[in-house]
Parts: sequence; C-alpha cells; structure tokens
Amino acid sequence: MAVHRALTHADVKFLWELLRAIPAAESLEGYEGESQEDVVKASALLADVISSGDGAEAEALRPLYIDYLTKHPQH
Repeated sequence: MAVHRALTHADVKFLWELLRAIPAAESLEGYEGESQEDVVKASALLADVISSGDGAEAEALRPLYIDYLTKHPQH
C-alpha cells in the first residue's frame, strides 16, 4: 500500500528512502549476495521497490511502510 501511494503521488523522497533500506532488509533475510548486487545496480533496486511488498523483505520493511502510511493517511 505504501509503495502504491508513493508511486501514484510521485513521492520520490519515500521511494529513495525505500531504495536505501531494501539492501539491509535483504541482508537481514539472508539474501547477502542480492543485497550487494542491489547496491551496484540501480535497475535491480527499482525492480525491488516495485516488488518490495512481497516476501520476507516486506516483513523487514514493515516499520518503514507503517511510518509512511501513518504520516500520509488516505483521504
């Protein structure tokens, strides 16, 4: 929900924050190789943003999503 809102509202600040958090979330979930690749490849990060609401990474990123949605309630 947070990614969808950020994309539809062109919230670059949140998307950038999410891009920076994804490698750490992947590392926490044991995807060390993928997190290192993401740091190097922006396209991989963008793909991760789009799919960041799925799987184990979503659980690690949940506090970021909740904080964002709390600050930007739907009208």
